[in-house]
Amino acid sequence: MASKTTPDLLALQRLYHWEAQKPNAVTLSQPMGGGVVKDYTWAQVADEVRRMAAHLQSFGWEPGSKVAILSKNCAWWMMSDLAIWMAGYVSVPLYPTLAADTVRQILTHSEAKAVFVGKLDGWQTMKPGIPDGMPCIGYPLSPADVVADHPGWDAICARTQPLAGKPARAEDELATLIYTSGTTGMPKGVMHTFGNFAWAFTAALKRVHLDGNDRMLSYLPLAHVVERVLVEHGWLRTGMRIYFAESLETFAADLQRTRPTVFFSVPRLWVKFQHGIHKKMPQSKLGLLLSIPIIRGIIRKKILTALGLDQCRMAAGGAAPMPLPLLQWYSSLGLNINEGYGMTENLAVSHITVPGQMQQGTVGPAYEGVQVRIAPDTSEIQMRSEALMLGYYKEPEQTRGAMTPDGWLRTGDKGHIDDEGLLRVTGRVKDLFKTGKGKYVAPAPIEDKLVMHDDVEACVVTGANLGQPLGIVMLAPDSVPKTKEPAAKAELEASLAEHMKAINAGLDPHERLQCLVVSTTPWSVDNDIVTPTFKVKRNRIEDIYARHYEAWEASGQKVIWHNA
Repeated sequence: MASKTTPDLLALQRLYHWEAQKPNAVTLSQPMGGGVVKDYTWAQVADEVRRMAAHLQSFGWEPGSKVAILSKNCAWWMMSDLAIWMAGYVSVPLYPTLAADTVRQILTHSEAKAVFVGKLDGWQTMKPGIPDGMPCIGYPLSPADVVADHPGWDAICARTQPLAGKPARAEDELATLIYTSGTTGMPKGVMHTFGNFAWAFTAALKRVHLDGNDRMLSYLPLAHVVERVLVEHGWLRTGMRIYFAESLETFAADLQRTRPTVFFSVPRLWVKFQHGIHKKMPQSKLGLLLSIPIIRGIIRKKILTALGLDQCRMAAGGAAPMPLPLLQWYSSLGLNINEGYGMTENLAVSHITVPGQMQQGTVGPAYEGVQVRIAPDTSEIQMRSEALMLGYYKEPEQTRGAMTPDGWLRTGDKGHIDDEGLLRVTGRVKDLFKTGKGKYVAPAPIEDKLVMHDDVEACVVTGANLGQPLGIVMLAPDSVPKTKEPAAKAELEASLAEHMKAINAGLDPHERLQCLVVSTTPWSVDNDIVTPTFKVKRNRIEDIYARHYEAWEASGQKVIWHNA
């Protein structure tokens, strides 16, 4: 096969490079609790990776065997990945929020030989998903019973001699199975090679400048493709310093500790940041202050410093569409967010807006080396590149279904390319629904507007076969207490009704929302309504709420409160 990249850009070779070139440079900063942070140099990283790789090889598994990682982000997560590769095996990351049944399904389907079990909030509910007899390797911050029942990371490294030399993996070798979080059905194991990762990050660097002086906070799941490529492989390629978040409660302090120069977040978290600022300073007051030239710079710096983003030179969003008003709001603060687009199947390297150019409302042009086309019959975005997956593990039929006969990836997303070559994603091909009047509705653009209300955390627009669509919203946690006081609840209801009225004024008649339904039940990963990257699972919304749709439509109310 034609070479995708040069051997020295493959993951393990990058580790050996930094081990030799910057052995004493601090590269990972791991919070240990109680305000203690443990720093790792490249020499320490390489030494522990070598020792763990030797331990894994001692099991005598066949080359290419699968080893899983079940943990929140931490230094040992990335060292585990490298150790698995150095030992000649294939890594299988699992989201740290999965239900036990899904944990078991992935471990069984992937034929994993062992699993690293690390930082977890819900280990006791996940533990039944570990097959009997499967070796578990704990981290220093693992749940106590993991280390009690099995040898831990530190103990293994202390008693094991490091693997010598520079074991290499070929670019066409399978590196990992990334099981998609998916908004429908069971996860599928996306197969990617070492060459895929190296090519993908090379393409990314041609659009986005990153180097060894950068700092990033790793907090979105490393099991997700964007965090894996941007953080893990960005770290290996550039030698940048990676900080890890300790917990949800310490996230604001973790950002302050890191002062990231590069920061990626999903839209839902960018919205939460905005809502937090609005609670301290209403938009009317903020807009007025930002309109005063002398005051503008002071306010911008104060807000960005409070967020921990005052040194951020590159901000990005993705994993779901970014509402245009949200992007414009951050630009008013002097923080231009670059919106990216991609999938697990192409290592998330498809499109991103060009830094320094105002391309808001689009996901920019394709990365160099990425080909894209729009299917004439469905408006589906289709693409191909050297970062395309090998396929879905043990699922040839699903692999064939994901590709066109001539080898292009079917993204399942609708869009169009403008005269400047910029891609606009307009929704999912299958998310379109037809009302009872025979008119099609694309929910995504309406949802982008709905979620801009300060009290709305997440939303879904639905209504197949109804006379008009309806919106279902989940309140932001800080807004829930308002529902306990009659006056505050009435004020919130009036505000939501006014918000819907303003949205409807800009929609075609068949798109206008009949009502807003406020779900008082939180939507979470735990109850399987959202994915680990905070995308709402539409099929679960239908399962839970569809039986009420006709009654809601017939009620004549503008805002309806519902306890599922």
